[in-house]
Amino acid sequence: MRAIYIWEQKEWPDFTWDNAKLSYKLGKVRSLQGKLVGKMSALGFDLKNAAILDALTADITKSSEIEGEILNNDQVRSSVARHLGIETEGLPETDRYVDGVVQVMIDATQNYMQPLTEERLFSWHAALFPTGRSGMYKITVADWRQGTEPMQVISGAMGKEEVHYQAPDSNKVPCQMKLFLDWANDNQEIDPVLKAAIVHLWFVTIHPFDDGNGRISRTITDLFLARVDEMPHRFYSMSAEIRKQRKGYYDILEKTQKGGLDITNWLEWFLDCLEAALLDAEQSISTVLKKAAFWNEHRSVSMNERQIKMVNLLWDGFDGKLTSSKWGKITKCSADTALRDIQDLIAKDILRKTDEGGRSTNYELVL
Repeated sequence: MRAIYIWEQKEWPDFTWDNAKLSYKLGKVRSLQGKLVGKMSALGFDLKNAAILDALTADITKSSEIEGEILNNDQVRSSVARHLGIETEGLPETDRYVDGVVQVMIDATQNYMQPLTEERLFSWHAALFPTGRSGMYKITVADWRQGTEPMQVISGAMGKEEVHYQAPDSNKVPCQMKLFLDWANDNQEIDPVLKAAIVHLWFVTIHPFDDGNGRISRTITDLFLARVDEMPHRFYSMSAEIRKQRKGYYDILEKTQKGGLDITNWLEWFLDCLEAALLDAEQSISTVLKKAAFWNEHRSVSMNERQIKMVNLLWDGFDGKLTSSKWGKITKCSADTALRDIQDLIAKDILRKTDEGGRSTNYELVL
């Protein structure tokens, strides 16, 4: 027997929730947001740009990863920097697709006070699918999905498919989206963080496009979170946190979409996810400040390009342990040159050997 989905409930879309259950989590999130806005305001111009560039790059790449699509991180970073007027020296040229994805996020966050309209959503969709295809398949672009085939979220091998969700029929989408957009653009007496959570769930439940619904739902969430912060600068990434919790994200969506109109559990999950994203951003901003202080302290220390590159990599999150062989591979230099670079930085009290044993000696920053 087929499940009864939330949009088939008689009172749809009159969502309800338990404010008493949400008040503590909501209070923590609002407090964290306030602290982070304050920290961002205190950052200098260059540091603020660095934090914004990191957050937007993560948001765009991780949102695509949730759907199984891997974007080139450097290309995304380059496109974001160019659109925001930030120096892009050393970053690669970008292709039309990456630019389109970036333009969607920039429009959502920079123009966060503009209404969310059908035309705006169509423009975003066209930017995500510039060829009119999703992979090898031709899709309807810049318009609501059409046809009589049911829109289903399915997993499993052929013949053993499991239907996790089925969206409203295509002929119902225009009416459903009108209800959604009217509500999204109305000024309800509801906490704006909860509104961001509700628009995310509501949009992805309607699933109005042939493809790209997940990415656009997260973009809409970013737009509404920018309204919460009352600033166009993104300094935390909800999509990066959803990517970390991808299984939990899909599980709570499925449970909510197969449940009643009380969406308290979804809102609790959303608030927990947002709190984790904010805590991660707090750590990132602290790292940006420490990195700036480090370079200020060592501004008179002579370093070659290889050394500067590797020190920055260590600050930005080096993958694994730094060894002389990794140094040589990344900077494309000989083993002897790598070792000389490292020993020079040890002598200048910038690097040191770690206390860990093992086959290969590894190094870390002196903090």
